[in-house]
Amino acid sequence: MKSIAELEEKLSSPSKALINDLRRIEGDIIILGVGGKMGPSLAKLILRAVNSANLKKKVIGVSRFSDAGAKADLQDHGLQCISADLLDDEALQALPHAENVIYMAGKKFGTSGDAHTTWAMNAYLPGRVSEKYKNSRMVIFSSGNIYPFVHYASGGATEDTAPEPLGEYAQSCLGRERIFEYYSHRYGIPMLIYRLNYAIDMRYGNLLEIGKMVSEGQAIDLRSGHMNVIWQGDANEIAIRALLHTSSPPKLLNVTGPETISIQQVAGVFGRIFGKAPVFKNEPDPYVLLNNASRCHRMFGYPSTSLLEMIEMTAEWILQKGEILNKPTHFQEREGKF
Repeated sequence: MKSIAELEEKLSSPSKALINDLRRIEGDIIILGVGGKMGPSLAKLILRAVNSANLKKKVIGVSRFSDAGAKADLQDHGLQCISADLLDDEALQALPHAENVIYMAGKKFGTSGDAHTTWAMNAYLPGRVSEKYKNSRMVIFSSGNIYPFVHYASGGATEDTAPEPLGEYAQSCLGRERIFEYYSHRYGIPMLIYRLNYAIDMRYGNLLEIGKMVSEGQAIDLRSGHMNVIWQGDANEIAIRALLHTSSPPKLLNVTGPETISIQQVAGVFGRIFGKAPVFKNEPDPYVLLNNASRCHRMFGYPSTSLLEMIEMTAEWILQKGEILNKPTHFQEREGKF
């Protein structure tokens, strides 16, 4: 993985399973909040799959598009882009109908000090979107942060684990789920709530952050000593294919990789690649935020990109000083403050 072009190629290459599922998904697709970390690659993945299947399906992306270059890039790939602030109700109501909605809008970082905006985005807006798209099926991006910390040997929280969100961001994520759930019951809207943690590509994510700390000799805090990760391309495929698995009341789905990953061991792999001994501080707490995605793997199969492949690609990216997004995950946060 030596360039953005190679990264984009890998992220947007559709599997046969995705192409076949898209043939079964009736109607157009609109992506709300397409301008975030995952949205652009998800949109390009859909577009390539649509082209591979020779479908006439429209794919529409909505965002504020504060980065004009990102909007132009998506348009060049064939996405119908609409610039809109979803909190502007007039702009929301003016959006075109689509039979399929992938809802990626939300706010996380900056919640501390601006909690009211986080709650507006994460818990108020879902009601307005549900009213607008009550005749569509919807995949709703949520977060594993809605779960309590669980013992690292437990296998992670399952969809049956009762939510216990820590901090206002996580509370607002549960608020988002509950509002969508209410409208699913009210109107019979078929939905799937997609609880993700953590997706990565070379430009951001907890593997990148661990690798950079090893490379730069920074001490890695081991209090949250275990984690989950999934390749962003695999996470995007699941989100699209999940349109075939919506229901009312909403189906819940944890999305992540199959491993409970030791941060200390991952740092050791980076250390061998870089020829540097990792530096650690603090002792691991046995209780951490972990998801069990067994249901997801039963439905869609195991992710195509392995943990070792992700580590090796990330290490190569760091060594060649590849482009990095300034979007830290704060995966070691234990008090829910973002």
